[in-house]
Amino acid sequence: MATNRWLKPEVYPLFASVGVAIGICGMQLVRNITTNPEVRVTKEHRAAGILENFAEGEKYSQHSLRKYVRNKTPQIMPSINNFFSDPN
Repeated sequence: MATNRWLKPEVYPLFASVGVAIGICGMQLVRNITTNPEVRVTKEHRAAGILENFAEGEKYSQHSLRKYVRNKTPQIMPSINNFFSDPN
């Protein structure tokens, strides 16, 4: 049967990673459609043409995750990196 062939314990991580990837893509799609200042879904907004609204573009590009990681060090495990790289 197909269920015995595809629903093995070894396949669960694959299903999980594909599910997370689909979730991230869906989240980004919804974010772009709802908050991107260059995307206009309704006919009234499309008729407006090109808008020079820099404040809305700045708000879109500087979202909360980017503000959170702005002053962080670009390391995955900084304490382990400092332990092995900084001499005492």
